[in-house]
Amino acid sequence: MSMDTRNQSAEPDRETIGKMCVMAADMCKRSYVPYSGFHVGAALLARDGRIFTGCNVENASYPACTCAERTAFAKAVSEGAHEFTAIVICGCAEDGVFQYCPPCGVCRQVMGEFCSGDFRIYLAKTPQDYETYTLDELMPKRFTPAYLRK
Repeated sequence: MSMDTRNQSAEPDRETIGKMCVMAADMCKRSYVPYSGFHVGAALLARDGRIFTGCNVENASYPACTCAERTAFAKAVSEGAHEFTAIVICGCAEDGVFQYCPPCGVCRQVMGEFCSGDFRIYLAKTPQDYETYTLDELMPKRFTPAYLRK
């Protein structure tokens, strides 16, 4: 069985990555994080060029929290986008110093629902300082819709 049958992603240019880094960092300011104090913002690039943003939203009932990445995917899907090229993720504590912030396992699984293995994940401190990974690198052997098809 093929692991992933969707189209491959094209890597965005440096200007687009920089723009997405700024957008993701700006979304950190909108985070609702009264419990952890850890702000996360995301900017998700759809194949059609639209960029969807998200921030993390905490809840006193921790399982009810929503990560920035999943917020961006939910916004994108609700606007009709289902194919994606890349995501930039920024994270910082209350001190405002950005650090590389990898997506949690649930967010990686959501990425696996919509994205091919070469989907680009940028962990950004600044528009010039970021690490790049593919979904295959961060979550090999993920469960995808392909497993549900006979």
